[in-house]
Amino acid sequence: MNHLNVINRTKNLFEKDLKEYDSTICEIVGNSRFLVIGGGGSIGQAVTKELFKRQAKALHVVDLNENYLVELVRDIRSGLGYITKDFDSFALDCGSDDFKEFMKLGKYDFVLNLSALKHVRSENSSFSMLRMIRTNITNTLKTYNWATEFGAKKYFCVSTDKAANPANFMGATKRAMELCLMRNDFSLPTSGARFANVAFSHGSLLEGFKYRIEKQQPLSLPVDVSRFFITPEEAGIICLFSSVLGEKNDIFFPASEDEIKLTSFTDIAENYLASIGKTAVKCSNENEARKLVEKLDLNKYWPINVFNTDTSGEKPYEEFYTNKEIISHEKFYDLATVKFTSSKTRANVQDFIKAYEAVDLSQPSARTEFINILNSFVPTFNHIETNKFLNQRM
Repeated sequence: MNHLNVINRTKNLFEKDLKEYDSTICEIVGNSRFLVIGGGGSIGQAVTKELFKRQAKALHVVDLNENYLVELVRDIRSGLGYITKDFDSFALDCGSDDFKEFMKLGKYDFVLNLSALKHVRSENSSFSMLRMIRTNITNTLKTYNWATEFGAKKYFCVSTDKAANPANFMGATKRAMELCLMRNDFSLPTSGARFANVAFSHGSLLEGFKYRIEKQQPLSLPVDVSRFFITPEEAGIICLFSSVLGEKNDIFFPASEDEIKLTSFTDIAENYLASIGKTAVKCSNENEARKLVEKLDLNKYWPINVFNTDTSGEKPYEEFYTNKEIISHEKFYDLATVKFTSSKTRANVQDFIKAYEAVDLSQPSARTEFINILNSFVPTFNHIETNKFLNQRM
């Protein structure tokens, strides 16, 4: 399947940038030790492959999901072969004391943090919200501090386009992560990346399309939401560039006017079905869509349930930066950077952590408390609250 056709794209990004900078990147990678945290996910796997191809001096990949790590190693060994350098994977919890000792022994030059809770649907419960905070913020600060303590040269942490003027809790946690990490009083240089929806990544709506087809179930999507899309390979390249070439507090994002445009989920669904030889049949409710699975000739047609967005945290469009951020388009062809500035102090961050750790999860007000605490720390957070959640959708 041609992923570019599905996401309304015509060509791959970053070919000129790779031609310009790849020799520099290869030299740095070949002489450096890398730790990739959260390397089993779609983006983590993509950046790991980029580092492997450039024969990193050491490349260690960590993830809680051992099945993802197994598939990553199988994929690399089957597709790229072997290198004489130090390549290995480890099923570890990056927030644990054991992981601190692991980092100390690794003597890493570059620490890349790709771990994240990334789904808007996780804000339906105070329990999952706290886990999102600890994953996206607390563990990030831990691994940053350990990287600093053990002599790393650079720290990279992935963000999201949803961190720009966040409308949901997930995006706000990533914005808070940027504010906590990219402070003037932090000595270890940090860079990041905000990029578009990664087509067919783990847990994405597009990956869900594949599963619905396999299980002979209808597709379901909002008609009033538009998103940017890139491929997993492009996501890996953005992370590679930011990690190796990014300066302190640089946040990279894709910036091709011809290729990076907002695209509706309806167009994506119709393109996807067309790519497998099927025509979309739109339905106005879930029951109708399920019934049509039994009636239609599924070799030619497929039902899609379309609806207007009414769930919490869903922003109708995406953006890579705010109107108050400094943007540079000068250095790269299909990449641009935000020069991020954070006014947060150590005391601000400590107070923020104490506040959310003090929330009583047993209380009905816990979810609202988390939103209010994050809103106080992230002034651009404008939460869209409807008291409806994605888990109530098909």
